[in-house]
Amino acid sequence: MWADGASYEYYIGRWSRLVAQKFIAWLDIPSGARWLDVGCGTGTLSQTILDVASPQKVLGIDSSEGYIDYASKQIHGPHVSFRLGDAQALPDESASYDAAVSGLVLNFVTNPNQMLSEMIRVVRIDGTVAAYVWDYADLMQPIRYFWNAAVAQQHWLYYKTYDEDIAIALDEGQRFPLCQPEPLRQLFQTNTHIENIEIRAIDVPTIFRNFDDYWSPFLGGQGPAPSYTMSLSENHRAALRKYLRRMLPIGTDGSIHLIARAWAVRGLRKN
Repeated sequence: MWADGASYEYYIGRWSRLVAQKFIAWLDIPSGARWLDVGCGTGTLSQTILDVASPQKVLGIDSSEGYIDYASKQIHGPHVSFRLGDAQALPDESASYDAAVSGLVLNFVTNPNQMLSEMIRVVRIDGTVAAYVWDYADLMQPIRYFWNAAVAQQHWLYYKTYDEDIAIALDEGQRFPLCQPEPLRQLFQTNTHIENIEIRAIDVPTIFRNFDDYWSPFLGGQGPAPSYTMSLSENHRAALRKYLRRMLPIGTDGSIHLIARAWAVRGLRKN
């Protein structure tokens, strides 16, 4: 479920914002560029572009009406706008942007190849196409700890769907093999219209004041882990909470210091 902008910001948007800053600095797009933010969500990446890249314009497109409404209310100015649209069928003319970027979306679409092809289509020759995704299987630690705990508790969190535990079936680390450097590189390399492909890891600290600061976002229902949490009975949810508290590296002051890693990829349109 992707609809409530405020809940998403509390859950993952605050960490995506830190990644977005490093991502835009890495792209190093000249001032005055025309940007398309594909799958803009609550506008985190669009806002970062406005803050640090001095764009001529930024258009954010997302399929969630709730997110577009949230972004439009939070982010204003003559250089930015938002509208509903499909990442796999972009409502824009070819070669109309200098850069097409996407944050935390590529793995969620039905056909990543089609989304990439559309991003390439709408940028000019030598324009930048780039994206980043969470490293769900390893160092996106806030989510990795959650799913490790949920799977470990399968003796009481057991729901058969084609003989699979639902926690395993929903775990983004299992569902999204694309969110690793080599699959990302291969996705870009299979498209003959892009060149100069580069991959890099972007690590940001995710510091939680206390356990409740870590746990509360999982009660917001935005994304697989929160939706899973809220699908549990009250007793099962309490048991998962207790197990997570034992697993997390909680400091003597109650704070929790984790890492969120994203994998970023970029390339240039060649024809």
